[in-house]
Amino acid sequence: MVDTPNVLLVLTDQERYDCSAPDGPPVETPTIDRLASEGMRFERACTPISICTSARASLLTGQFPHGHGMLNNSHEADAIRANLPDGVPTFSEALATGDSGYELTYTGKWHVGHDQTPEDFGFAYLGGSDVHHDDIDDAFREYREERGTPMDEVEFEEAVYTGGGEGTFVAAKAPIDVADTRAYFLAERTIDTIEAHATGDRDGPFFHRADFYGPHHPYVIPEPYASMYDPGEIDPPDSYLETFDGKPQVHENFVDYRGVRGFDWDTWAEVLAKYWGFVTLIDEQLERILDALEAYGLADDTAVIHTSDHGDFVGGHRQFNKGPLMYDDTYRIPLQVRWPGVTEPGSVCEFPVHLHDLAPTILEMAGVSIPDSFHARSLVPFLEGDDPDDWPDSTFAQYHGEEFGLYTQRMVRTDRYKYVYNGPDIDELYDLDRDPAELQNLIDHPEYADARSAMRKRLVEWMYETDDPNREWVPDVLADAPEGT
Repeated sequence: MVDTPNVLLVLTDQERYDCSAPDGPPVETPTIDRLASEGMRFERACTPISICTSARASLLTGQFPHGHGMLNNSHEADAIRANLPDGVPTFSEALATGDSGYELTYTGKWHVGHDQTPEDFGFAYLGGSDVHHDDIDDAFREYREERGTPMDEVEFEEAVYTGGGEGTFVAAKAPIDVADTRAYFLAERTIDTIEAHATGDRDGPFFHRADFYGPHHPYVIPEPYASMYDPGEIDPPDSYLETFDGKPQVHENFVDYRGVRGFDWDTWAEVLAKYWGFVTLIDEQLERILDALEAYGLADDTAVIHTSDHGDFVGGHRQFNKGPLMYDDTYRIPLQVRWPGVTEPGSVCEFPVHLHDLAPTILEMAGVSIPDSFHARSLVPFLEGDDPDDWPDSTFAQYHGEEFGLYTQRMVRTDRYKYVYNGPDIDELYDLDRDPAELQNLIDHPEYADARSAMRKRLVEWMYETDDPNREWVPDVLADAPEGT
């Protein structure tokens, strides 16, 4: 093992935590399971915000969204910022410009800025973008042309749309080979990078980031994944019993806004089967990448990190996609780290951590100084087998709206409780021990007055610690708030 390891970061797009959890649904994820068994699984990892641009900007900058300013998606008409502001420190620039000797490469989804690309932040971009989110290059489209399967000429089967068949494209089977998928292509480009490093003349370590576009909708996959999971054998999650009683009105509004009011469980089961198939497809591409590390003799010198920007509802709480609903479906994320020679195989971290804690983690792995601007702490102590005495007992998250309207939310979560501050509507409090599906809002329950007060105190502490601009007025509102707000 080298002193400063190679680092491979595999980021998926909208992957649910439970798909690879030990007690989760029957989704086949042997490669992710292998990473956990050969490294550390983080049981309580969460995203700072459940929307793509904002979460990815947090991962890059080590800051909560209110710090870096990318509060919603950069490609939409209502984008608050189209690009990351100048002068915000990023882990990649620190890694690229320091004395560490790291070579930084990047494949796949970016979605941090409308005009900026990974190359503006120290990476060499190797292709694989899509038109909708980034449109940085034509590499994947050219790859499909060369294979004789142009992207625009494929006719999907078993297609599901929202809005009675006229809305958003949700899922389908694609009559193509696995090698025609973008997931396969991104794995192939990553393997090419590993080979180039192993056979080239560079002496320094590499950092490679492979960003898969799935399992984000549309869940379009080929066989054998399209029929791998039988919809008839998939049971509804407990949260499918959602009635929206006692919840913020926007929760039920989003069922109509997303166009899924007419989806019954049979439809959701069909969609979820495709989603699970997508997860397994990506897992098998990760297997190809790990096999390449082994084949080129780099496995022992490479720390491998797998995580996701946020989760996905896929029928949970009767919802599609994501939105202003701060449930674990979209805020809890998978996180596994394999660091040979450092991290105890099969270890589990029970401490609450954030996605953007990976920014200082990667820098500490590389021996590079961590910027003071980061709202994050390195996970290296956990990976080395230590449990810091001063680690927070909660995670902090936020949301700022999207095309449905802009608004602000804050959330704090401990092992047992979750509290959500909703400025325009009723707040939320859930007892996760008694109600893991988050169906009963206890914000006005008299027996939970102490818990509500304690969680509000934690929320205010997070706001002050991270210089949240809302700290100037929200604490006073919470201190004087009556029950039911």
